[in-house]
Amino acid sequence: MDNIAGSKSSLTWIVHISVALLVALWLFPTVGLLVSSFRTTDQISSSGWWQSLFPTEQNVTLRTTDPDDEGVQTLVDGVYTITGNLFEEAGAEISVWGSSSRAIDAYTAGETVDLGDGETITVQANGDYVWTGTEELSGRGQRVFATAETPPEFTLDNYKRVLFSGSSTDSMAKAFFNTLTVTIPATIIPIVIAAFAAYALAWMDFPGRAILIALVVGLLVVPLQLALIPLLRLHLNIGIGKGYLGVWLAHTGFGLPLAIYLLRNYMVGLPRDIIENAKVDGATDFQIFTKIILPLSFPALASFAIFQFLWTWNDLLVAKVFLIDSTGQTTVMTNQIVELLGTRGGNWEILATAAFVSIAVPLAVFFAMQKYLVRGLLAGSVK
Repeated sequence: MDNIAGSKSSLTWIVHISVALLVALWLFPTVGLLVSSFRTTDQISSSGWWQSLFPTEQNVTLRTTDPDDEGVQTLVDGVYTITGNLFEEAGAEISVWGSSSRAIDAYTAGETVDLGDGETITVQANGDYVWTGTEELSGRGQRVFATAETPPEFTLDNYKRVLFSGSSTDSMAKAFFNTLTVTIPATIIPIVIAAFAAYALAWMDFPGRAILIALVVGLLVVPLQLALIPLLRLHLNIGIGKGYLGVWLAHTGFGLPLAIYLLRNYMVGLPRDIIENAKVDGATDFQIFTKIILPLSFPALASFAIFQFLWTWNDLLVAKVFLIDSTGQTTVMTNQIVELLGTRGGNWEILATAAFVSIAVPLAVFFAMQKYLVRGLLAGSVK
């Protein structure tokens, strides 16, 4: 009686929980990457992204004002004195501190420490300090090693560095436009070709049509790695070489089998009466295709566009083989992130920012066109 009309199966809750877990597994890393991209190096190294809204305790190295700066020292009762605050911004609180990195917890806030040569320094919990000496102070500012509880800190400097620095190692701007140059044509070209081929295989009668359909299905299971080297040799032999044209053709070839299969299954499920009536009215195949089939096939076209865009945007292998050369002028975002892992392996804030910049555009494309995704994928699967 559990499955009668109006009641829910016990498996429904299992499905709901499974979907919620899948959403969480996808969402948590993305949110973590976004939050980390706005944090500083010290914040990332001292706490996880889920603690970004709370104060964190971390070891910091601070320095007093340089004694040689004009107007810094004052003579008070025969003692040269420098006062100030160790922190650039208010809000941090020092628990313990030391004058040496080997004894960072030697003193508590408020203690006065003898530095030798008649010099003393007192550090308060809020970072205020008083540095005194019997003789005029000189040289660089006194270093203070402390354990401090710092407030949450977010910054846009990471994005400024990644997008607008102009650095060949950190900047993603050039790689971003290179990736767009690869992705947009590599998405449009196979859609155009596959739409014509799918219409022909769905609604036009010609010898060998069944064989071509079987060939398209067979090409779906061919690993692209098998074709990389032969295809690159072909490009070199006919003069294409490495460049945008080569990578466009490669992505088109690798994407066509899925595009034709998907679009053909959708088009063959369209009402036959509409097409037959159009032919009776004197419409040509091209007119039927452009004025009837294409508008009705938009969900399938959009679903494949999402797949092709995401695949080409996130691709590294095909770009390495057919596009990127020794000059690095045609590098794409995936390759730029790989290089950042080598040159900026410890700069997690730069890596997180670069990674989120890389996934921002695919996320926008997916959410903008997701309503067509399921409709396009399920079209033709049932009658």
